[in-house]
Amino acid sequence: MSAEDVVRALLARGETVATAESLTAGMVTVELTSVPGSSAVVRGGLVVYATDLKHALAGVDGALLAEHGAVHPEVARQLAEGARERCGATWGLGLTGVAGPDPQDGVAPGTVHIGLSGSSGSWVESLTLGGDRREVRERSAAAALDLLLATLKIPVE
Repeated sequence: MSAEDVVRALLARGETVATAESLTAGMVTVELTSVPGSSAVVRGGLVVYATDLKHALAGVDGALLAEHGAVHPEVARQLAEGARERCGATWGLGLTGVAGPDPQDGVAPGTVHIGLSGSSGSWVESLTLGGDRREVRERSAAAALDLLLATLKIPVE
């Protein structure tokens, strides 16, 4: 998998993507936009590292954040939906998790939730990743691109 494969697949389908990234703080968008021609498919990205910005910029439900904190599968799903809607993209990716080295709100390091939103709905892939802070963030970004690419490989109906 590579960002080039994702950009190529989006181009072939005439589709676009936007991100709302917390854990990865823009890494997915950086990877995508490093590909020549990506401006045709990347609509934008929201870096919503602070919890209040997840609500203010990406539209994550404030009550959800208050009750469960920033690292929750539903937060990832709403981040993806917010990115897609606010940026006017075909697809939205949302990432939240704990890179470590310490737990966050009782959630263990390596806990990652990746949301993907498209016209047919949205879903979440939850992962537990090993490694140090840098490795967790890099693996999270790669997993998000893998999830999108796997979805894009499903034939257009």
